[in-house]
Amino acid sequence: QVQLVESGGGLVQAGGSLRLSCAASGSIFSINAMGWYRQAPGKQRELVAEVTSGGGTNYADSIYARFTISRDNTKNTAYLQMNSLKPEDTAVYYCYCNAHTPHGGSLTWGQGTQVTVSS
Repeated sequence: QVQLVESGGGLVQAGGSLRLSCAASGSIFSINAMGWYRQAPGKQRELVAEVTSGGGTNYADSIYARFTISRDNTKNTAYLQMNSLKPEDTAVYYCYCNAHTPHGGSLTWGQGTQVTVSS
Protein backbone atom coordinates (compact mmCIF):
# COMPACT_ATOMS: atom_id res chain seq x y z
CA GLN A 1 0.00 0.00 0.00
CA VAL A 2 1.22 3.47 -0.92
CA GLN A 3 0.66 6.53 1.21
CA LEU A 4 1.03 10.14 0.12
CA VAL A 5 1.60 13.16 2.30
CA GLU A 6 1.10 16.56 0.76
CA SER A 7 2.25 19.90 2.09
CA GLY A 8 2.86 23.46 1.05
CA GLY A 9 -0.48 24.97 0.16
CA GLY A 10 -1.78 28.24 1.52
CA LEU A 11 -2.83 31.79 0.77
CA VAL A 12 -0.72 34.05 -1.39
CA GLN A 13 -1.19 37.28 -3.28
CA ALA A 14 -1.25 37.35 -7.05
CA GLY A 15 2.27 37.25 -8.42
CA GLY A 16 3.54 35.31 -5.44
CA SER A 17 4.96 31.83 -5.17
CA LEU A 18 4.23 28.58 -3.37
CA ARG A 19 5.91 25.21 -3.35
CA LEU A 20 3.96 21.99 -2.97
CA SER A 21 5.53 18.73 -1.85
CA CYS A 22 4.24 15.20 -2.13
CA ALA A 23 6.03 12.37 -0.36
CA ALA A 24 5.25 8.74 -1.16
CA SER A 25 5.90 5.91 1.25
CA GLY A 26 4.97 2.27 1.71
CA SER A 27 5.57 -0.86 -0.31
CA ILE A 28 6.98 0.64 -3.48
CA PHE A 29 9.12 -1.15 -6.03
CA SER A 30 9.31 1.81 -8.33
CA ILE A 31 7.41 4.98 -9.17
CA ASN A 32 6.33 5.45 -12.76
CA ALA A 33 5.00 8.96 -12.42
CA MET A 34 3.97 11.57 -9.87
CA GLY A 35 2.09 14.77 -10.37
CA TRP A 36 -0.76 17.05 -9.44
CA TYR A 37 -4.28 17.63 -10.55
CA ARG A 38 -6.33 20.56 -9.32
CA GLN A 39 -10.01 21.24 -8.91
CA ALA A 40 -11.56 24.66 -8.56
CA PRO A 41 -15.13 25.14 -7.28
CA GLY A 42 -17.62 24.25 -9.95
CA LYS A 43 -14.97 22.99 -12.34
CA GLN A 44 -13.68 19.60 -13.37
CA ARG A 45 -10.43 18.24 -12.03
CA GLU A 46 -7.60 19.02 -14.44
CA LEU A 47 -4.01 17.88 -14.80
CA VAL A 48 -1.51 20.49 -13.69
CA ALA A 49 1.84 18.76 -14.09
CA GLU A 50 3.42 15.33 -14.14
CA VAL A 51 6.97 14.00 -13.89
CA THR A 52 7.80 10.50 -15.09
CA SER A 53 10.40 8.04 -13.89
CA GLY A 54 12.73 9.10 -16.65
CA GLY A 55 12.44 12.74 -15.71
CA GLY A 56 10.08 13.68 -18.48
CA THR A 57 7.52 16.34 -17.65
CA ASN A 58 4.07 17.32 -18.84
CA TYR A 59 2.34 20.59 -18.05
CA ALA A 60 -1.07 22.08 -18.57
CA ASP A 61 -1.03 24.95 -21.05
CA SER A 62 -2.52 27.28 -18.44
CA ILE A 63 0.48 27.01 -16.11
CA TYR A 64 3.28 26.46 -18.61
CA ALA A 65 6.44 28.47 -17.83
CA ARG A 66 5.05 29.49 -14.43
CA PHE A 67 5.10 26.14 -12.64
CA THR A 68 7.97 23.66 -12.46
CA ILE A 69 7.65 20.06 -11.34
CA SER A 70 10.62 18.09 -10.08
CA ARG A 71 11.28 14.85 -8.30
CA ASP A 72 13.75 13.49 -5.77
CA ASN A 73 13.90 9.77 -6.46
CA THR A 74 15.93 9.11 -3.32
CA LYS A 75 13.05 10.45 -1.22
CA ASN A 76 10.14 9.35 -3.43
CA THR A 77 9.06 12.98 -3.31
CA ALA A 78 7.76 15.32 -5.98
CA TYR A 79 7.75 19.10 -5.82
CA LEU A 80 5.67 21.68 -7.63
CA GLN A 81 7.18 25.15 -7.65
CA MET A 82 4.45 27.63 -8.51
CA ASN A 83 5.52 31.13 -9.51
CA SER A 84 3.62 34.14 -10.82
CA LEU A 85 0.45 32.80 -9.28
CA LYS A 86 -2.87 34.10 -10.54
CA PRO A 87 -6.31 34.15 -8.90
CA GLU A 88 -7.41 31.54 -11.44
CA ASP A 89 -4.85 29.14 -9.96
CA THR A 90 -7.01 28.97 -6.82
CA ALA A 91 -8.04 25.35 -6.33
CA VAL A 92 -7.51 22.24 -4.28
CA TYR A 93 -4.37 20.56 -5.57
CA TYR A 94 -4.27 16.77 -5.44
CA CYS A 95 -1.01 14.89 -5.68
CA TYR A 96 -0.97 11.43 -7.25
CA CYS A 97 1.52 8.63 -7.54
CA ASN A 98 1.53 5.84 -10.12
CA ALA A 99 3.72 3.12 -8.66
CA HIS A 100 4.70 -0.50 -9.06
CA THR A 101 4.14 -2.37 -5.80
CA PRO A 102 4.31 -6.00 -4.59
CA HIS A 103 0.60 -6.16 -5.43
CA GLY A 104 0.97 -4.77 -8.93
CA GLY A 105 0.24 -1.34 -10.28
CA SER A 106 -1.06 1.27 -7.85
CA LEU A 107 -2.55 4.71 -8.36
CA THR A 108 -2.72 6.67 -5.11
CA TRP A 109 -4.11 10.13 -4.41
CA GLY A 110 -3.12 12.57 -1.72
CA GLN A 111 -5.60 14.27 0.58
CA GLY A 112 -5.46 17.53 -1.32
CA THR A 113 -4.10 20.90 -0.33
CA GLN A 114 -5.81 24.26 -0.78
CA VAL A 115 -4.07 26.96 -2.79
CA THR A 116 -5.73 30.37 -2.68
CA VAL A 117 -4.43 33.29 -4.70
CA SER A 118 -5.87 36.70 -3.85
CA SER A 119 -6.05 39.52 -6.35
